[in-house]
Order: sequence, then structure tokens, then C-alpha cells
Amino acid sequence: MSSITLKSLSKKYTNDKHTLDQINLDIKDKEFLVLLGPSGCGKSTLLRMIAGIEDITQGQVYVGDVCINDMEPKDRGVAMVFQNYALYPHMTVFENMAYGLKIKKVKKNEREQRIKTAADILQITPLLKRFPSELSGGQKQRVAIGRAIVKEPKVFLMDEPLSNLDAKLRNEMRIEIKKLHERLNSTFIYVTHDQVEAVTLGDRIAIMAEGAFRQIGTPMDILECPVDMFVANFISSPPINYLDARLIERNGQTYLDIEGVLLETNLPIQVMQDHPEIVAGIRPEHCFLADDNSNALEMEILFTEIIGTDVLLHLKYKTRDFLVKKSFTETYAKGQKLNVGMKPNHVIVFDKTTQKNVRRLP
Repeated sequence: MSSITLKSLSKKYTNDKHTLDQINLDIKDKEFLVLLGPSGCGKSTLLRMIAGIEDITQGQVYVGDVCINDMEPKDRGVAMVFQNYALYPHMTVFENMAYGLKIKKVKKNEREQRIKTAADILQITPLLKRFPSELSGGQKQRVAIGRAIVKEPKVFLMDEPLSNLDAKLRNEMRIEIKKLHERLNSTFIYVTHDQVEAVTLGDRIAIMAEGAFRQIGTPMDILECPVDMFVANFISSPPINYLDARLIERNGQTYLDIEGVLLETNLPIQVMQDHPEIVAGIRPEHCFLADDNSNALEMEILFTEIIGTDVLLHLKYKTRDFLVKKSFTETYAKGQKLNVGMKPNHVIVFDKTTQKNVRRLP
């Protein structure tokens, strides 16, 4: 079993507040879990505590049914891939991949077989005699992953492994890591601050802020029903739009009134009394351009941003910026006026005071 259980895990540095405070999490066997959050939220610290290279202040880490708190890193059955590759410059690729196995006194024949297998999986066999200085960034990252694979760990820990690569290579390596997980059938814990990486790779995503979890769930659950405005904004790429709104009732039906645009909702009328001040969250991809302004907001184009086959319209509504994402089928001019409508089933309603999603509140 390569499940991971974290029980009341905390980390506190001298005279500081807790970097991590009472972390509890069950990671299933063979699951791909992504730790997502802004810089400084504690996600890399959490990964290093599981790996055994960061001391635990309080709590326990279990691999399967075994508490590994007091085990040396090499005995924990985990392998870590770092952001900076951490390759030995004076060793060839083969020697880098073999080093950890030598430390564990794995026999030469078995070392060579493991390295051959890992090199074949990662398509780096032609690179085995090269030194790190002779490799590209993508090749170095493959070697770093290969060094982890040969250890045949129960759990792979990856700390922002793609952040040093260019955009095209990041996209390619994301696909390779996803394939690798499926091929190795192991448990992966992956740290990133990139929302696209998290949604692409994760079976589940654990969103962190200030040393604690804000929300844990599948990518679809978090995208469709974020627990609060922080999560909604952090998981949205491009950023979500926010507009002040109110709930009104007409003939027993609740409507969302966004600056005069009325959207039918399935929220109970009681929500209207419980949350008098609300904010509507509208993702750029859930907006559309209307023919008239009968149930749309008139906005002005500031500039456009072409993203592959899509265009991101940067608009101004009164004093607020607003984003609309649509297929790139025509060009738009600065200052052009557009009528923007919103898909009612995709608008997320938050309480303005607590910033919590009203659909998730008791």
C-alpha cells in the first residue's frame, strides 16, 4: 500500500507563527494529488516533511499503516524530484541515476537494469553518457525524474518540477508526467502554483493558503463550486470576474440581479434574507457577446490578447476591469462598445462579507 495519511501535522520555526498548522489529509493509493497555492503557503514545506528532509514539529506521517516520522529519508519509500534538478555536475546521466542505488547497495546488475528501464520510459537512453552541462532544461528534468524512478519508490514527491522550463516544454512535460503516473501506477504528490498544471494533472487538488487547506476536491468540483472567492480566483485562468449583485424574488422565483441583468437561479428564497449583500463571480469563458443590451452589460474594449485559437477581451465596465474569453473569429478595436451577457448556470454567488460561496454554506 502506498497511501499517505497526515495526522495533525504542524511545522513551527523558532519564534514564528505556524508555517503549517494541524494538517490532516488522506491520500489514496495510486492517487495523483496536487498541492496548489501561492508562494509561502507551506506546500513545499509539507512535501519536505513527508520526504524527511524537514523536521516535523507535531503530528504523524504514515505510508500505508507505518508511521515514518523517525525513519531516515532513504528508508521511507519515497523519492523526491526538485525544482532545480539537483544533478551532480561531475557525473554522467547514468552515474547520476545510479548514485542513490549505490548508496542503498543495490547490486550492479540490478542497478543497470533499473536505469535501462527508466531511460526507456523517459526516452533518455541516448543521453546516458552525457554530463548535465550538455543537456537542455527538459532533458535535465527527465534525468531528475529518472533518478526517482530507479529507486522504485512507493510515493513520488514532485516540488514544482516544471517551473524552470519554457511554456512549450512545460506543456509537453505535463503530458509526460501524466503518462508516467499511469504507467508506474504509483502515488504522486505534486506541488505547483500553476492552476493549469493542477487541473491537468490532479485526480484531486488541495488548495492551500497561510499554512492550511482551503479546499480539497476534484478539479471539476473546485472549478464548479469553489468554497470561497480566494479559491475561485486562484483556480481560474484567466482570472474570474467579480461584480456586485443582489438576489430578488419575482412570483416565487429567485433571480440574480447584476447591474440590471436578471439571471434565473435555483437558489431558495431564504438565501436572499440570509445574504443581503452578495458578489457574482463570472469566469471569462462563461460570458458571451449579445446582439443588444436588453439583458446584457455594455462594456468598452481596452485591448485584446490572442491565446491560440481564443481571444481574451480586456474590457472596462464603469470603473472595473472585466474579461471575456471567446473563439478568435473576428478582430476588435480599442474603444469599441460590446454587450456582454452571462450564462446563468455558471455564475457563482458569494456572500460579500464572508466571501464564502452561498451554495456551500449550511
